[in-house]
Amino acid sequence: MGEGDGSKKAKTGSKKRAARTTSNVFAMFTPHQVQEFKEAFQMIDQDKDGFVSKNDIRATFDSLGRLCTDAELESMVQEAPGPINFTMFLTIFSDKTQGTDEEDVILNAFAQYDEGEGLCREETLRHALMTWGDKFTEAEADKILGEAPMDRKGNIDIKKFAQILTKGEEDETGA
Repeated sequence: MGEGDGSKKAKTGSKKRAARTTSNVFAMFTPHQVQEFKEAFQMIDQDKDGFVSKNDIRATFDSLGRLCTDAELESMVQEAPGPINFTMFLTIFSDKTQGTDEEDVILNAFAQYDEGEGLCREETLRHALMTWGDKFTEAEADKILGEAPMDRKGNIDIKKFAQILTKGEEDETGA
């Protein structure tokens, strides 16, 4: 009888310890952001096992038309200190976004379309908006690109566009 009581106490104690181990990473994001991260995680978790692996990342990039080397994929996976479940996924993003403002995030996203001198052709960005991720309709692409600062050749100034998207146009008196 004494033996059974001891093992029962050990189990109860371990359950309490496990219950106390929680992450504060969810508090760093709004519920809407957590939901968006959850949707992204589910898209990346190609084999739907609850963990993001190197093969999941490769398949995601392949579906976006971008080929990655094994070294690039390994580098991405190594950013996590362990298996990448949803909580680890959020932790990685919270580490990357601390001290980063929205404008930097947008500039980093636009960097892949930079065709030199901080410019991007409108048709390149339009194609990306209408083809990958949450696909924009033609009307939505027209609306967002209508806000983009463009030169006479149809090139978008990426830095100015990121500023407009995050802070709004400071000078509304344009011609």
